[in-house]
Amino acid sequence: MNELLVFMCDGAPVRGEIVSIGTAWQAVLERRNDPPAVRKILGDFVGAATLLTASLKFDGTLIIQAQSKGPIQLLVVECKSDLSMRATVKLSVDPSEISTDASLGDLLDANHSGRLVITLDPADREPGQPPYQGIVALQDHQGTVIKPVTSAAEAIALYMQNSEQLETRIWLSSNETHVGGLLLQRLPASGGHAHLDPQVAAEGWSRIQTLGETITSEELLTLPPDTILRRLFLEESVENGVRSFPPRPISFACRCSRSKVADVLRMLGQDEVKSIIDEQGVVETVCDFCAKPYRFDAVDCEQVFKTDLLSDATRPPSGGH
Repeated sequence: MNELLVFMCDGAPVRGEIVSIGTAWQAVLERRNDPPAVRKILGDFVGAATLLTASLKFDGTLIIQAQSKGPIQLLVVECKSDLSMRATVKLSVDPSEISTDASLGDLLDANHSGRLVITLDPADREPGQPPYQGIVALQDHQGTVIKPVTSAAEAIALYMQNSEQLETRIWLSSNETHVGGLLLQRLPASGGHAHLDPQVAAEGWSRIQTLGETITSEELLTLPPDTILRRLFLEESVENGVRSFPPRPISFACRCSRSKVADVLRMLGQDEVKSIIDEQGVVETVCDFCAKPYRFDAVDCEQVFKTDLLSDATRPPSGGH
């Protein structure tokens, strides 16, 4: 199952989402060989990215990046507004050195170096216009006490809190076959919930959170979203009304291409590319997200720097990718 379900509470200013990702998550894993602890963190951030993307009203790409000087040097999850996603991790140590019970803090916040970056890149962004980007340290500063963030859900909650977004609660779970998640957001006192008395609205938000807190990791990983919705909010639906919308499909999709690799070669510069050709005979690279190989021989590279049009510089290679 690869779907995301959106629901609205009529008796409380709450919008929610439930996500279940199966084969799309397996498509990410079959291209990778990460240790279990790394796989768990990556899966949780995949769930977070799909939930956050679906909560936004924009056409474009949401990118979650976690950076550190720890064993996980870089983690990236990209999710487009159509809920197609891809993900990758770069390690700074040998995978065998990572303990199976290592936490997010162990892997992504060595020496308090961890940073979470969330980027919104609109599809209609003008050339030269920077995308929106928010950054938060992967530590919870409570006065003089610094607490390391221990999970992806904590990291996302900390980001939302620091970026003054809507009040948000998120639950995430993942294993080697599935990713599951639940997101609750308190809506502003306007729009469809403007009629609610402030005290009723506050009590409603508290009530829905309490119901959400009863979700278990096993349920997130094994039950379809509509079943989870009924399990959590059946009584709320009967008494106050809960509306759900048609589920949205989720897919794995990589956007790498030969033309994009040619663009990278141009950024490297003609002298650097020529030195690689002189030393190795060809320029070879593999996509970090989908493991697709790309090969540029001397003639290919010459074309890259001869033309202003990338499409002209990326003729299909003979007998390869």
